[in-house]
Amino acid sequence: MSREHLRTTFDTVATAYQRARPDYPAGLYADLLAATGIEPPANLLEVGCGPGKATLPLARLGFRITAVELGAALAEEARRELRDFPAVSVITAPFETWRPKDDTPFDLLYAATAWKWLDPQVKYGRAAALLPPGGHLAVWDAQHAFPPDFDPFFTEIQQVYDEMGEGDGAAWPPPPPEDQPDLTAAEFEDSGRFTVVGTWRYVWAREYTAEEYIALLDTFSGHIAMPPAKREHLYEEVRRLLAARPDGRLTRHWTAALTVGRRL
Repeated sequence: MSREHLRTTFDTVATAYQRARPDYPAGLYADLLAATGIEPPANLLEVGCGPGKATLPLARLGFRITAVELGAALAEEARRELRDFPAVSVITAPFETWRPKDDTPFDLLYAATAWKWLDPQVKYGRAAALLPPGGHLAVWDAQHAFPPDFDPFFTEIQQVYDEMGEGDGAAWPPPPPEDQPDLTAAEFEDSGRFTVVGTWRYVWAREYTAEEYIALLDTFSGHIAMPPAKREHLYEEVRRLLAARPDGRLTRHWTAALTVGRRL
């Protein structure tokens, strides 16, 4: 399915997204502030804030934040999460066409697990137009990580994806986190508008019961858009595989890659 279609699917699971998705590591925010040198109450612009997963930690530090979110339900969820922070405003709009009401400059524009969903022909130009020279752009995400000791559950469930025709055809297992290329850093440089200040990678693990893991899967665009019969079969297999374990749990590793650039 097209990127344009898939990026709208998250709005259908706005409440579940906030509960099921993991928080980003505290060290990521510490590295972000150290790399950019920003301090409260600097003006920040968040692109694709979702339900406020990455907005809340920075709001608690005292930053002024304008958060732009495509989905109406996600934006409303973010407003509820951030209701105690009057310096944060959540705007429902596509970033590619949104225009600020005034000329107040932003010190940092950032996107958490949202940058890849934006129009690649537009996003760097729009970001540069909204930042002064020397302003910063920061992008990070949270992806499935496969260190050498990853849970064998994922090899078993990958066979189910492949049998259903929902595999991506890539070699298995995927490369470990340290071997993953930083494609975003290359994009920054190729845009001609930003130079990379630094990149950082974080790896952590979380345990899930079958129902907790299914709730997480329900927040991924590919699973939301999956035909219902396939999705139900997949979830039955998750339950079956974990029911055979004494503790009924799996361990999923996560990795987040932070890229920080400075506007030329």
